[in-house]
Amino acid sequence: MALKYKRILLKLSGESLAGDIGHGIDFDTVLKICEPVKKCVDMGAEVAIVVGGGNFWRGRSSGKMDRTRADHMGMLATVINALGVADGLEQLGLDVRVQTAIAMQEVAEPYIRNRAVRHLEKGRVVVFGCGTGNPFFSTDTGAALRAAEIEADVILKATMVDGVYDSDPKSNPDAVKFDKLTYSDVLNKNLGVMDMTAASFCRDRNIPFLVFSIEDPENIVRAVTGEKVGTLVE
Repeated sequence: MALKYKRILLKLSGESLAGDIGHGIDFDTVLKICEPVKKCVDMGAEVAIVVGGGNFWRGRSSGKMDRTRADHMGMLATVINALGVADGLEQLGLDVRVQTAIAMQEVAEPYIRNRAVRHLEKGRVVVFGCGTGNPFFSTDTGAALRAAEIEADVILKATMVDGVYDSDPKSNPDAVKFDKLTYSDVLNKNLGVMDMTAASFCRDRNIPFLVFSIEDPENIVRAVTGEKVGTLVE
């Protein structure tokens, strides 16, 4: 199979790593997600991954806690997930580096853009933790920022739904799925596929954003090879 995208930024939600448990990390689920990532690497794709932390902690729902501190806790949650994903990839024989936007040299490399690009060029998978490293920014924005910095061809956002709808398909059986959208559509219709900061950032830098379901992890391979899957925002 030929690659449509050579260098990809895969955005994984924390929830996608929890499996049926619903919280924390289900390592069998992690391995199922890592297997198609290996297929992509074997085909010649350069893969970077940004992970969320919602399976452990969500800063914005922490009630009366100081938002900055709560967001820092969320960043640490993404590091737990990054290390879990790295372990799964390594068990499949891939060479992996974890880089974090908050320095923790005993467990990961600090994020250095040129080093990350060099890892990708050498066929290593790079897993980014801690989002942007700043409070008040989501991991979607972190994914957009890293995609721009490493000059990724596309952001692949693996979610728990199979694309973008005009309303919540879980509560509205008549919800209409979009095959393609512009960033202006996302912003003007407030579709909720990503936060507004990430959408504006991707629009200004012309980075395609493909949203698809991770319930079938093979969708990662389908997306990278250009099969019709999910919703493309560009």
